[in-house]
Amino acid sequence: MRELEFISAQYENLRSQGTGCVLATVVHVEGSSYRRAGARMLVDEFGNITGAISGGCLEGDALRKALHALHQQKNKLITYDTSDEDDAVIGAQLGCNGVIQVIFEPLDYQDNLNPCELLKSVIAQKHPLAIAVQFNLDRSKEQTGTVLLIDENLKYYGKQPEKELLDLILEQAQLTLANKRSHFAEFSIEGETRNLFIQNYQPPVKLIIVGAGNDAQILAQQGDLLGWEVIVTDGRPTHANKERFTSSCQVIVTKPEQTLENIQIDQRSCFVLMSHNYNYDLAVLKLLLAEEQIPYIGILGPMKKYQRMQNDLNTEGFELTEENLRKIHAPIGLEIGAETPAEIGLSILAEIQSVLTQTSARPLREKSEPIHEKKNNQFNEVKV
Repeated sequence: MRELEFISAQYENLRSQGTGCVLATVVHVEGSSYRRAGARMLVDEFGNITGAISGGCLEGDALRKALHALHQQKNKLITYDTSDEDDAVIGAQLGCNGVIQVIFEPLDYQDNLNPCELLKSVIAQKHPLAIAVQFNLDRSKEQTGTVLLIDENLKYYGKQPEKELLDLILEQAQLTLANKRSHFAEFSIEGETRNLFIQNYQPPVKLIIVGAGNDAQILAQQGDLLGWEVIVTDGRPTHANKERFTSSCQVIVTKPEQTLENIQIDQRSCFVLMSHNYNYDLAVLKLLLAEEQIPYIGILGPMKKYQRMQNDLNTEGFELTEENLRKIHAPIGLEIGAETPAEIGLSILAEIQSVLTQTSARPLREKSEPIHEKKNNQFNEVKV
C-alpha cells in the first residue's frame, strides 16, 4: 500500500502549490494485465507521474489522456485493448492480451471529498475498507468516479448518492469485505446501464520482528520496501534503537513478557521470532498463543528448536491447539536455498505473503490456469 501513500503525499504537495492534477484508476480488467483493478497513478499538469497503472506500456498515452481530462475538467473513461497488436496508441505485440478500463478524475482542491481526499482517509484507517468507484462502459455517458468508502460496519464516508443506489453500493461493499475480494456490478437506472467497481482494501501487513540483530535489520528493510508496517522489539537497547533501523520502523525496547503491551494486534499482524535467544523467543511465543487474530507466527531456527519449544510448552501446561499449529511456521520460510540474511529475509516474506493470500507459493509455470483469477472479474447484474 506504499503506492497510495506516495500518491497522497504528492497530492498534498501539488495542492500546496496550486498545481492541477488528475487521478487515474484502473476500474476493470478483462484478460491479462500487469496491474489489476485498483491500480492508480497521479498525473500533474506538467506531466509528472506518481504511481502506475501498468508495467509502463500504458503510461505514455495515459499521460496524454490525463492532461486532456484536466483541460476539460471532466471525468473520462478510457479503454485500452492490449490484445490488439495493431493498436498504434499503446504499441504492438505487448503480449498482455487484456482489455483495461481506466477512469481519469481531475481533482478539485475545493472539494473535500475529491478522490485523493478519500484516499487520504483510506490510508489513515487501520482496518479493511471498500472503495466504491462508479463509471459507465458507455464512454459517452457521465463518469461519476470515486464516491464512497465503506467499513465492515457499513458506515460510509464520501459523496452519498440517492438511496436506491446507496443501498446497492452498501450491499456490494458488504460482499467485498466479507469475501476479501473486489467486486464488479452492473445495474440500470431509468433505462441507463451503469457500472460499479468495489475495491477490497486491506491495510498494510504489520510485520513484528522479535529480535534486533543484524539479520533483523535486513528483514526490516525488506518489509519496509514492501510497504509493510514494521515493528522491531528486543530487550537490548544497544540493538533496538532508531540508529540501527529504518526511520519508518517502530522500535520497542521491552522484556519478552511485555512485548504485546505496546502493539495493537489485528488480522494482518505477523510475528517473526528471531532474537537468537531461546528463552526470549519462548516467552513471546507463550503470549502469541493466546491471540486468535494473529495469522502467522514464524520461528527462526532448526526443527530441533521448535520441538524443544513444544516439549517445554507441554511441560508448563500450554496446550497447542490445531489452530496454533496451523499458524506456527517453524522452521520459518520457504525452501529456496537461502543462505545469506537477505536471502533468508526473502524466504520469510514470501512465506508470509503466501499465508496471507492463501496461495500455494508454487512456481507460476506449474499453473494451468491464468496467473490472476478471472471468476470474480465479471460484472454481476444487480437490481436497484
